[in-house]
Amino acid sequence: MTDTMPRPRRPHLVRETTRHGTVVWYVRVGQGPRTRMREPFGSAGFWRDYRMAVEGKLVTAPSVPAPGTLSWLIARYVATAEWSDLAPATRKQRHAVYRAIEETAGGELLKVIDRRAILAGRDRRRDRPHAANNFLKAMRGLFGWALAAEYVKADPTLGVKLLSGGNDDAGFHAWTEDELARFEAHWPLGTRQRLAFDLLLYTGLRRGDAVRLGRPHVRGGEFTLRTEKTGMVVVAPILPALAASIDAAPTGELTFIATERGRPFTKESFGTWFGKVCRAAGCPRSAHGLRKAGARRAAEDGATEAQLNALFGWADGSRESAVYTRTANRAKLARSARKNPAPGDQVRDQSLEDQRSQQLGDQLVPRKGLEPSPLARLVPETSASTNSATWAPGRIRPAMGLV
Repeated sequence: MTDTMPRPRRPHLVRETTRHGTVVWYVRVGQGPRTRMREPFGSAGFWRDYRMAVEGKLVTAPSVPAPGTLSWLIARYVATAEWSDLAPATRKQRHAVYRAIEETAGGELLKVIDRRAILAGRDRRRDRPHAANNFLKAMRGLFGWALAAEYVKADPTLGVKLLSGGNDDAGFHAWTEDELARFEAHWPLGTRQRLAFDLLLYTGLRRGDAVRLGRPHVRGGEFTLRTEKTGMVVVAPILPALAASIDAAPTGELTFIATERGRPFTKESFGTWFGKVCRAAGCPRSAHGLRKAGARRAAEDGATEAQLNALFGWADGSRESAVYTRTANRAKLARSARKNPAPGDQVRDQSLEDQRSQQLGDQLVPRKGLEPSPLARLVPETSASTNSATWAPGRIRPAMGLV
């Protein structure tokens, strides 16, 4: 099978990362001077400036937004330490949100942006709940910083709630055992596809961490890696099944998962590639679902919440580990209940019940003729002289009016 090849970079285009983690792009033709691209990568303005730089034309700096406008606030925010502290994936996502906002409302004054404006922006995206929530989270970050920096007097995002999405209750689909077996049958040991699958399943790493894991992280049969999302250090064993998969498959020089050319994947390109691999096997497309399947297996094997937190890089007291242990415990209780049902009264034979009911009915209904009813045995003997009842031990005194 031919793997999807990454798109070649445009000629003369150079990508660099600053010490603050910001990605910047330059155009340099031959040994000539470098021209920095000021517009967001991939935008129409970026490619316009790229063509001008390649042709040797002067690239003018973008116009400075007017003070007190939304674009002006965004420009200040993305130059702060708070922005640099965000994860690269978060910055990329919010950059896309801010670009869209600036196209429609970049010139709006900050003083006119209130809670109603934020609600209107969220509700315009209500058909795509996750896009609406990404908008709201981006605005929360912007105005939360602006309030602390005293650029605004109030945060208009306060009290605006996130929308419920289609998979909020369960999150990403956790692969079932049948789906795991289907993938393994389609992609045998020795393939890069199977290695990626095994690494995700048997380490429990997120895709952003899985594409970074390699031999430099392994020592003494264990790997040590600081996670990208939470910063937690994960120390876990290389399980035999994963070790066999690593030995059988081609790997990169620094990372286990690599492209066909042996280069490391980015998180985004790996997600796209692995989605196609899963579709070919008729399985779910979510790499994160394999992480959930690994957590489920660990919990069912008896892992505690603290052990799950250590294995999967969750913070102490995380709700994630509690969900898996609680679900595993319920499953064990249900299985044991089926194997060992609780003691109880045996089901009585229906014919025996019918006979007893008939006997009781015979006792309660007066018989024909002179034969006394069995209830007569409960009536006390009467003294001829006093006409008073004399009760023998063990007899039942009838209630007044019933005899």
